[in-house]
Amino acid sequence: MVVKILAAGLNHRDHFIREHLYPGIAFSVPLLTDGVGVVVSAGKPNSPWVGKRVVLSPGRGWEASPDGPETSPYAILGGTKHAPQGTLGEVIVVPESEVEEAPAHLSLDEAAGLPLCGLTAYRAVFTKGNVKAGDNVLITGIGGGVALAALSFCVAVGANVWVTSGSPEKLEAAKKLGARGGVSYKKAGWEKELKAMLPLPAERSWLDVVVDGAGDDVCGELGLDQS
Repeated sequence: MVVKILAAGLNHRDHFIREHLYPGIAFSVPLLTDGVGVVVSAGKPNSPWVGKRVVLSPGRGWEASPDGPETSPYAILGGTKHAPQGTLGEVIVVPESEVEEAPAHLSLDEAAGLPLCGLTAYRAVFTKGNVKAGDNVLITGIGGGVALAALSFCVAVGANVWVTSGSPEKLEAAKKLGARGGVSYKKAGWEKELKAMLPLPAERSWLDVVVDGAGDDVCGELGLDQS
């Protein structure tokens, strides 16, 4: 089907491609992974898709399995030779299986910013972390798209969420979004401050899940078993 792009989202991945810090770069492929648009043609008469506002799947090779992509490598749209399409254009041609009707309550900007970071966060929180109500979750580097999506998902299922950031403003914003507390990773002994925030020993004074997008030795700093 042919989708007219109405809004597209920018990810850190796109910056990495521009800086030649991403594998398989192809300069002939448009950038950007995320997008929302309206279906202008579906390849068959009287298709119910025509005229609908849709969110584009951010990749190719992940059809149905909740555990992860069925093919390797999973190809993310935009800027590489692995999936020779991107959302930085007026139109895009995609299979019907690679679109979902855009939620009516989301604006174009909100819908365009959802797919890649939302999918990444969902998989980290639920597929890998199996987060559920009552779990204690730490999300590092709050403020980025994936971290904010993970916070929203965890709060929605009733988990207790703590966050880290180098920005006091981001910590306060996270609390307004449902985080129980937060600490600055720039402060010496931040891990002790975080541990003091956890529930009393008689309750749940440990972390069940850490969603970390920074790649640092956060488990070691917190004294957690990384197995």
